[in-house]
Amino acid sequence: MDTQIFKPTQDSIKSACDIIKNGGVVAIPTETVYGLFADATKSEACANIFTAKDRPQDNPLIVHISDYDMLKRVALEIPEDAIKLAEAFWPGPLTIILKKTELIPDTTSAGLDTVGIRMPSHPVVLEIISKTGLPLAGPSANRSGRPSPTDAQTVYNDMTGRIPLVLDGGDCNIGVESTVVSLAGDQPVLFRPGYITKAQMEDVLHKEVILSKGITEELSQGEKVLSPGLKHKHYAPKADVIIVNAEFDKYKQLVEDENATALCFDEYADKLNVSSVCYGSVKDSASQAVRLFQALRELDEIGAGRVYAMMPSTEDVGLAVYNRLLRAAAFRVVNL
Repeated sequence: MDTQIFKPTQDSIKSACDIIKNGGVVAIPTETVYGLFADATKSEACANIFTAKDRPQDNPLIVHISDYDMLKRVALEIPEDAIKLAEAFWPGPLTIILKKTELIPDTTSAGLDTVGIRMPSHPVVLEIISKTGLPLAGPSANRSGRPSPTDAQTVYNDMTGRIPLVLDGGDCNIGVESTVVSLAGDQPVLFRPGYITKAQMEDVLHKEVILSKGITEELSQGEKVLSPGLKHKHYAPKADVIIVNAEFDKYKQLVEDENATALCFDEYADKLNVSSVCYGSVKDSASQAVRLFQALRELDEIGAGRVYAMMPSTEDVGLAVYNRLLRAAAFRVVNL
């Protein structure tokens, strides 16, 4: 299969819509990361996503919609809390898990009776959803286990020969996947942290949002999960990454004594006598989110072996950064 990469013009958007309507898969930018999109209502189309990504079949796909009429088609029940969150954060980087309708096949939801639903804000993906009239399943547009792509060239490098079309909408402005919250039970549960934070949702709902243990702990192989990004190895470069929770002097001593590569904040690169890759400012978790996945890929580009990563904050957007970095490091954290 030849893979083409085009800017999103009316012709290329029409081509993307035609491919999707015929059961194919297209890489499209969103505000979070690039996604692989296909018709969420067709098992065969979603199976093509799993094949392109080499994605485990028990990892559910998020369904993307363009309006509230489409929400009613895919969600069996829409509780008041879902309406409150949607009004506050849609279109945007928030996925809400709800009970699904029969329109969504088991292939899409990994056999669950629930489905994650999101209304993205990027104009290109919204236009394609609207023009096809279809809810679209869309995981990140990378080979399974690799860092998610935030630019079209990275998608092309991962997906060439696997999908027919990549739409190049420039760099993503958030950089980590959407927040995932479940409203399918009695209490809101945060399954994947993102740009929309726990505190922001609690301000809207006026109730506690519980943190899933899978955010910071490795789940057992037998556990079922309601959200992508929890169970399987994710976001990992080929390099051997270890998170270091330490003051800078101790971090510097460790990384220099072992002649490792530093995955560090911008402010510290020129203070280290080893090869380094930066992933944003120590004072700005949002900048870390934008940079993290590209930084993880840069580690492979420079041939890094052992990598010691500076520990990010676990507050607000920092929790999303830590969650992704923790999985890239296979949950290995050194406390000094």
